[in-house]
Amino acid sequence: METKRADTVAAPRRFPLREVILFAAVLVAVLGVYAVMGPAYSTRMLVEASCYAILALGLTIQWGYAGQFNAGVMGFVALGGFCAMIFSFPVNPDFWESELPGELGLALLYMIAAVVVVFGATRLNRLGVPKKLRTVIAIVLGVVLYLVVVNAFRGVTDQIESRAGFIGGLGLPVGVGWIFGGALAGGVGYFIGRVCLGLRSDYLAIATLGIAEIIKAFLKNSDWLTRGTATVSPLPWPVPGPAEVGFTLARALYLSVTAVVIAVIFFLLSRAYHAPWGRMIRAIRDNEVSAAAMGKDINKRRLEIFVLGCILMGIGGAAMASFNTMFDPQGYLPLNHTFLVLVMVILGGPGNNLGTIFGAVAVYIIWIMSAPLALFLMDMAVAFGEGAFGWEAPTNLDSRALQARVFVIGLLITLVLRYAPKGLLPEKVRHHG
Repeated sequence: METKRADTVAAPRRFPLREVILFAAVLVAVLGVYAVMGPAYSTRMLVEASCYAILALGLTIQWGYAGQFNAGVMGFVALGGFCAMIFSFPVNPDFWESELPGELGLALLYMIAAVVVVFGATRLNRLGVPKKLRTVIAIVLGVVLYLVVVNAFRGVTDQIESRAGFIGGLGLPVGVGWIFGGALAGGVGYFIGRVCLGLRSDYLAIATLGIAEIIKAFLKNSDWLTRGTATVSPLPWPVPGPAEVGFTLARALYLSVTAVVIAVIFFLLSRAYHAPWGRMIRAIRDNEVSAAAMGKDINKRRLEIFVLGCILMGIGGAAMASFNTMFDPQGYLPLNHTFLVLVMVILGGPGNNLGTIFGAVAVYIIWIMSAPLALFLMDMAVAFGEGAFGWEAPTNLDSRALQARVFVIGLLITLVLRYAPKGLLPEKVRHHG
């Protein structure tokens, strides 16, 4: 007797009509920008959108894969930009040809020794020291050693600023800065995750937002390290620059580099998503209690996904800083480097890598083109008002047009949350068994 097995019949794969329509719409928008704004401007827009796509992919695996709401994207972007600057900017001979590197190294050794001593004080339980006494000893040592280290650093940094300006860079290839940008962001994300991932989602958002502001404040006020508000420029590119091959070709070459980076990240994330590791991460997101009951290490897996997302944010921040040829700590803003990335992920669909790339390109086109479009409409209204009613044209139309960006993005996110709360390309959940 023949046994029928319904579970062996594979469901027919549907034609990705929605994906084709949405990406075709984006392609039409890109071609329209090329026709109106010219190839140089449009290629620059695509490069910046590709850098934002890397940031959005880092956020979508944190938020979409694991349900971790990271509101401190700006801080990891700044760390990536800092590494792009410190590794690729030319060497400063005024600093390295003096005795200042040795003095700075000694101050760093003081800092490391202080951290080791304070950490050792927290482990005095092995000698039978009570917990309250350990806490008091660690706090006292922390305060005293902090003052000692700060005093040592202040003396060295004042000399660096007065004699050399700042320490300069290391003059290494640009790719090295990108790699270390991801590594530094991932390392900072590891320590943040060890402390904050035990918090509830809303508290995690508040904590990461505060940490991002701390990172920005440190980079902005460390003139000896980053020149602070004076900025550092020009940063080199990983491809021939505009002075060598022209603006359009140079930007097209840069776009090819970021496109390759996105393709590699997309491939690796897609493989991980459909692997047992990805199913386990989504199981933890959907039902943490059940996943823990099955013996999964919840904290370890959540930390892995948080660090991985931070690494991608660091790489994207490094690519963005290199393309702008300038590192400006004051230029990192929550609106541009956190909220905008959140909108990209929400529009595309949290947890959907292809949707995230679509959201990054679409939102950045809207963000960039809303200002000139608003200015065009304002000019038409002014011309009509002057001719028909004798209105006097305001003098600050340009700044008002820039403010239209915030209005348009706010309207966009409101419409998406109302009519497509899971994004235009929602995550495709496959049920096994």
